[in-house]
Amino acid sequence: MHRCFTEWTTARMRVKLYRLLLDELGARGELDWSRCAIDSVSVRAVTWAT
Repeated sequence: MHRCFTEWTTARMRVKLYRLLLDELGARGELDWSRCAIDSVSVRAVTWAT
């Protein structure tokens, strides 16, 4: 199972499947972008003194 997960992750299968789903729903007019939310995570960069 781990090997399959690794291969799918490398091939970006989840992203591709998600895009196909969004394209299909968009073609049917079943997406409501007025309720769309964008989320991001910020992580402070750490610099190491040498």
